[in-house]
Amino acid sequence: MSSNCLIQISENKIHIQDAFDYISANEHGANSSFIGSIRSKNLGKDVIAVSYDACTSLATNILSQICEEAQQQTTEPLRIYITHFKGRLQVGETSIIIAVSSPHRHEAFVACRFLIEEIKKRCPIWKQEHYSNGNSEWVKGHALCQH
Repeated sequence: MSSNCLIQISENKIHIQDAFDYISANEHGANSSFIGSIRSKNLGKDVIAVSYDACTSLATNILSQICEEAQQQTTEPLRIYITHFKGRLQVGETSIIIAVSSPHRHEAFVACRFLIEEIKKRCPIWKQEHYSNGNSEWVKGHALCQH
């Protein structure tokens, strides 16, 4: 894995400042980030919490591959930070942070978008929603929804 990419599956709360601390580079003028958090409604259901599970070693390997692919798509140097939470989160808490820095904004935006889309499609991280009526269900993975 590139030394310019930090990948983590964490059972501790995750924080955006850790991401910005990692991607900070004097030669980079652009920072782009994606922060995923637990929302209170999904497909008409009242969500109270979400549990994430993952095979940490496999998920880390896939995240590393996706990171390398993002770096190969540009001639600009990138610094990439990806942390996904593993465990149970309440509405409003952060589940994933992706941050990318590069010398220019276009590459940072493109890489950040590529990373989240590929993670959603390929990374073995499973999501179980818990609802206000006491039910729970595992959610199918998917690419970007058009709303």
